[in-house]
Amino acid sequence: MTDTSIPAAPKGATGILVLADGTIIWGRGFGATGSAVGEVCFNTSMTGYQEVMTDPSYAGQMVTFTFPHIGNVGTNDEDVEADAPHALGCIVREDVTEPSSFRNNKPFDQWMTDNGRIGLAGVDTRALTRRIREAGAPNAVIAHDPDGQFDIDDLLAKARDWAGLEGMDLAVEVTGHQTKIWDSGIWRLGHGYAPMEDMETRPHVVAMDFGAKRNIFRNLVRVGAKVTVVPAQTSLDDIMALEPVGVFLSNGPGDPAATGDYAVPVIKALLEKDIPLFGICLGHQMLALAAGAKTVKMHQGHRGANHPVQRVGGDWDDSEGLVEITSMNHGFAVDSETLPDTVMETHKSLFDGSNCGISITGKRAFGVQYHPEASPGPQDSFYLFEKFVGGLE
Repeated sequence: MTDTSIPAAPKGATGILVLADGTIIWGRGFGATGSAVGEVCFNTSMTGYQEVMTDPSYAGQMVTFTFPHIGNVGTNDEDVEADAPHALGCIVREDVTEPSSFRNNKPFDQWMTDNGRIGLAGVDTRALTRRIREAGAPNAVIAHDPDGQFDIDDLLAKARDWAGLEGMDLAVEVTGHQTKIWDSGIWRLGHGYAPMEDMETRPHVVAMDFGAKRNIFRNLVRVGAKVTVVPAQTSLDDIMALEPVGVFLSNGPGDPAATGDYAVPVIKALLEKDIPLFGICLGHQMLALAAGAKTVKMHQGHRGANHPVQRVGGDWDDSEGLVEITSMNHGFAVDSETLPDTVMETHKSLFDGSNCGISITGKRAFGVQYHPEASPGPQDSFYLFEKFVGGLE
């Protein structure tokens, strides 16, 4: 039901969320001041808020955290997935408290301020999450003013004028702009990032960066690959000039069909050359597009660290039927009804039956919708990295 009335600001309100349908949600602002327009989604993870905020896949979105205590362990320089946050802001239940972790370098609210990201606390996040589940992810404006002064009509107009994520290519905004060798493995407490040794003897993987999380590259290094990261719009000729024995297709934000305008022809050509391919999230979706399938915008999307996925086909060492606990972050999905005969569905969500994995018959190419590098299982999905790199010549 659309709420066209404007509730009076409660005492002490310094932040606001204005949905495109006219709904007004007041709260206590923290972090940067100003406003930002985008899509409101929710994430059910109990940990990893800093990783979520810096995940490039959240470009154009504000994250509602269903776990009430966000910011309580502060921030540090290791738990990031990119150089800067990409989520526009976050919406939380409880006020951000003083950090309580020995790894803390900076309080979360200060980190949000320094990185130009807006936070809104004191919100009934359960009610907002239910609204997103029932009505879909809305367009909205989040705003913070220490004096509590807001031009609500202007904010509402911005929310209604925003075009939405469908049809939007955001990969060009978050991709790296230079080709580079990735030179570190996974991080361990007390040891830091593992160095990459024996670089010249490792199978060479070119990773197309559509908004990649750093931990993906670290896991490819962990299983023995040499990784060269290239920008999203890198041409086929430039990729082949690097002489890869495999190509990785990364995660990223936005509509896969829009990014696919320039990426899918490259992926099709790689398939024709029988280059081994492995795609995650957006990369998985564009691999499916290249194989002849279609993608769709989801009602609410999947975002969290507790999503059960079942293996339903493919060569998984006789483990068909096994269930993995996975981490997900996507608002688009491969339409399994459009998969051609040459594409096998290998994984599906046990929440809603949506497609979570494919393998292309006769090709060394596969993809998954979820994030194996996030390790919520914690090692349920690590076999995917081993399968890809282990099968390279």
